[in-house]
Formats: sequence, C-alpha cells, structure tokens
Amino acid sequence: MTSATAAPERPAHKDFFHKAREARSGFRSLVNRVLSVVCVTLAFLALIPLLSIIFLVLKKGLPLLSWSVFTELPPAAGQVGGGIGNAVVGTLLMVGVALVIATPFGILSAIYVNEYAPYSRLANAVRFVAKLLTGIPSIICGVFAYAVIVLTTGGFSAWAGGFALAILILPTILLTAEQALIGVSKAYREASYGLGATNFQTIWRIVLPDALPAMMTGIMLAVARAAGETAPLLFTALFSQYWIQSLKEPTASLSVLIYNFSTAPVPHQIQMAWTASLVLVILVTIANVSAQIVFRKK
Repeated sequence: MTSATAAPERPAHKDFFHKAREARSGFRSLVNRVLSVVCVTLAFLALIPLLSIIFLVLKKGLPLLSWSVFTELPPAAGQVGGGIGNAVVGTLLMVGVALVIATPFGILSAIYVNEYAPYSRLANAVRFVAKLLTGIPSIICGVFAYAVIVLTTGGFSAWAGGFALAILILPTILLTAEQALIGVSKAYREASYGLGATNFQTIWRIVLPDALPAMMTGIMLAVARAAGETAPLLFTALFSQYWIQSLKEPTASLSVLIYNFSTAPVPHQIQMAWTASLVLVILVTIANVSAQIVFRKK
C-alpha cells in the first residue's frame, strides 16, 4: 500500500512576490484602459470645433450657393442677387503668384540647408529666420509689401498682394520642405553615391522624388493660409467690384470680401459672406485632396 505524497508548499516569500507582480500588472492594465479612454475622448473633443465650423458654414452658406455665384459680380448695398466671381478669380491669381514666388525659394533653400551645408552658419541662420518669420503677424507682411511694392509702383495691385502672400508662406514651405528631405532614408543617398552618382544627381533623381509628397503637404498648408489671409491684401491688393483686367490693378479676394460683407448692415451681404466662406473652404479642400492624389507615393 502506497501513501499519497503531499504537494510541496510554495514558500511564503515567493507567494508574496507573485501576488505583488499580479497587483502591479492589474494596476498597469487599469491605467492603460483609463488613458486610452482619455485619449479617445480628447480626440473627439478636438473634432468638435472643426465639425462645428463646417456645420455652421454649410448651414449659412448653402442657401445662396449656385452657379451664378461664380459668374456674377458682388451686389451693391441694398441689392439682392449677384455673386463672388471676381473674388474667386482674384484669390486664385494672387495665391498663384505667391506660389510662383515662394515655392522655388523655399524648396531650393531647404535643399541647401539640408543637403549641401546642414551645419553651416548660413544654414543655421536661414532656419532661425524662417522660424522667426512664422511668428510674425501677417499684417506686418502687408505693411512691408505696401512699402516695397505699392509705394514704389504708385498703386494697389494683384502683384503686390501676391508678393505679400509669398512672404507669408515662404517660411512654411521652407521648413516643411526641409523636414521632407530629412525624412528621406540615408540608405537611398548612400546607394546612389555607391553607383557613382553625383550629389546633384542624387538630389534630383532620388531625394526629391521621394520627398515630393511631403513637400506638397507643406505647400498645401501654405495655400490654405494664403487663401484665408485678409490683412496683407488690405494693404496691397485692396478690393475691386469688377472683374480683374490686369495684375497691375486693385483686385478682389474672397477673404477681403468676407471681411467687407460680414461687417455690412445688409442681411443679403452677410449671407453672401457665409457663401464666400463656404466657397473658400471648398476650394482649399479641392486643392489639398487633388495634391494628395496626384503626388502620393506610387
């Protein structure tokens, strides 16, 4: 007859440490759940202002939105009907002028400070000035453009407005382009050099194509900012009730039209300001989505 052997008991100190580990694991799991709930809640709260703006703009701007809004001139005070066609054209022209001026300077400067002399004094100075310019109020850019262009040429113009917007968006394009170049893997550069490519060939054929999607994101951010600026255009392009005939004359823009009409004591013009706001949001959204589709990585 065999007697059953009793299982050995766990030592008291090992049992204590096992319970302590379980308690710590349970506490970490609880903290993880709480923080996850907090992060999700804060993410939804961050969307509330954006969704509120979109809802309000759609609610107020849709009633007057029609094709005639894009083909007619702004109505005079006390009149109904009309459109914002000249402001749409003026905004597109001045933002286009700003991009033509700022994009080459911004991208080429980013290439220099990241690819040719990243640790030089000049590169550090360029980065510092660019970061400083991002914090300068937009009205200062307008005053500068007024002194340089308007007083020199003797009149307000779309050129002056585009120049002011170019100063405003240049640091954004430069800094985002630099970050896009930094994001390109060093292995690509080393492989290109290993195949005998020069520095210029590596930048042109390897680095820029890979960084282009991220660069376009920065350019679209600059477009969104330029399209919504009012103060620089008040000092440079002013406004016009008519279709633009030349870049050398005062030009209407959506941002200035919104400012003028939203402060008018005429209900129809206030309603037109909401419609112009909706059109501005639509144009910026179309530009962003189009750029992401065209320049996405293959």
